[in-house]
Amino acid sequence: MVGAAVCDRGRLLAARRSAPPALAGRWELPGGKVEDGETPEQALVRELREELGVEAVAQDRIPGEWVLRPGFVLQVWTARLLSGRPRPLQDHDELRWLLPCEEQQVDWLDQDRPAVAEAMRRLSAVPVQQRGALS
Repeated sequence: MVGAAVCDRGRLLAARRSAPPALAGRWELPGGKVEDGETPEQALVRELREELGVEAVAQDRIPGEWVLRPGFVLQVWTARLLSGRPRPLQDHDELRWLLPCEEQQVDWLDQDRPAVAEAMRRLSAVPVQQRGALS
């Protein structure tokens, strides 16, 4: 499984799950399954297109892997938007852009928390006037 820490203008994109019922209402980094024949980076680009209607590019991998359930681990990359405005098309009912100081304003899924913390740390380390360059 892949997740995208989509960064833009010093903010991180959070997506609220609408399904399955056990996860509905909690927040995550958008992403999904890697299909046969895809690299994780290709899967991330495809998932962002399907779930959010945007074109993006995978950038740097955030260190670590987080167990989702037996046989599935989450790997996260930072991602930069190339075109489009994110909209909740699949599996989500709301999107929010969060500044580093707003990280705790949503109820993140447990497995996303370490990657979110690292993405926010990276955003915080960039001077405000240069934050567009991280996206």
